[in-house]
Amino acid sequence: MDTNEHVIEVTDLRRVYGGGFEAVRGISFHVGRGEIFALLGTNGAGKTSTVELLEGLERPDGGRISVLGHDPHTERAAVRPRTGVMLQEGGFPSELTVAETARMWAGCVSGARPVGEALALVGLAGRAHVRVKQLSGGERRRLDLALAVLGEPEVLFLDEPTTGLDAEGRRDTWDLVRALRDAGTTVLLTTHYLEEAENLADRLAILHQGRIAAAGTPAEVTGAQPSRITFELPEGYFVGDLPPLGELGVCGHEVDGRVVRLRTGELQRAATGLLVWAERAQVTLRRLDVRSASLEEAFLGIAREASKSDETEEVTA
Repeated sequence: MDTNEHVIEVTDLRRVYGGGFEAVRGISFHVGRGEIFALLGTNGAGKTSTVELLEGLERPDGGRISVLGHDPHTERAAVRPRTGVMLQEGGFPSELTVAETARMWAGCVSGARPVGEALALVGLAGRAHVRVKQLSGGERRRLDLALAVLGEPEVLFLDEPTTGLDAEGRRDTWDLVRALRDAGTTVLLTTHYLEEAENLADRLAILHQGRIAAAGTPAEVTGAQPSRITFELPEGYFVGDLPPLGELGVCGHEVDGRVVRLRTGELQRAATGLLVWAERAQVTLRRLDVRSASLEEAFLGIAREASKSDETEEVTA
């Protein structure tokens, strides 16, 4: 597997809707072969517009896209047979059974794997003769995924793949996506579940108002945000009794009653200094919680900073 081979290349991509609304504002990224890449962002960030352009459903208003070495819009016939797409809503005929739906779809796919194999991959083998209208929401998402992988695609687009699934179904889907990645499939997914992106993605990009606000591995994106230390001040002690926070590498703090929250970009230094102080003072730091930033915290922090930057641009414009 050569992840240095860029299966998806996006350069200065732009998408403008009627009235001049620019949904995608000059983004660039690439995805290697056998890589899982997640596109994250709040509603209206440009995720869906970007994925539609990658799938060849629309023509970009600027920039360039290459999927498997081809323009997915103008050379759709060369790209479509090698890709799989899982939309947010499949819209299958409700009176057909699961197996009938899969067989119908297989007739539209080049080199389709056996229907029974595709259904077994997503845990629907036992529901093959059930009509689509009788499936639960989670089972319909499983069927969406089965049809997306029916043609053994080289590139797989997953739009909110685990919406409606229970915890077990979500974990099973993650395992399947990882197995596809390990077999060489390139996966681009969008998700509102940040835990999902953190667990699945090799790399990710966070979109904000049509631009990429942050990109990298999950560890790189979260590592750019402050870690935090939370504890309860011992009775009779105040924040001023702690070692100088700047010397601990603390970049900010809040106090809520006796609970102190420290933010730091140097977690080991801050935690060590705090614990050494507690040991010397012979006090116990109750409710002590030391942790690195999660992807959710990084996401929210990036969104806040990007919003502030946008407001500044509007004021100075």
